[in-house]
Amino acid sequence: MRNVIYKTVVLKASAEALFDMYVDPVMHQAITGQPVMIAAEAGAEFEAFDGALSGVMLQVVKPRLIVQTWRSSEFAEEDPDSILILSFHPQGEQGRIDLVHLDVPDQDYENVKIGWREKYFEPWREFLAN
Repeated sequence: MRNVIYKTVVLKASAEALFDMYVDPVMHQAITGQPVMIAAEAGAEFEAFDGALSGVMLQVVKPRLIVQTWRSSEFAEEDPDSILILSFHPQGEQGRIDLVHLDVPDQDYENVKIGWREKYFEPWREFLAN
């Protein structure tokens, strides 16, 4: 059975601005407080949290969709990469991010699920409030 994480968050910025913040390394770092390597083009490598997260951008459809391989340092060597799908949608004057994270290994599932909230969405909400 596949492990899937679903999350939806509405933030106080346009969908386009949220997309740009995720793929811009300076903004991404400002949100998470950690250096990141990321670019808005298919084939670009992704690395965050001092190498604890890594992957490759598979598809980027500006300003609506990001698909990337994704793995944490907690994945076993034999675990395949998981797939992260982020879609960005207008929600009135705000933006909505729909996250689907496929094939997170059992041993890291709860940490990844909590991590999306604690390491990304809560800091992002706080960043936008300031």
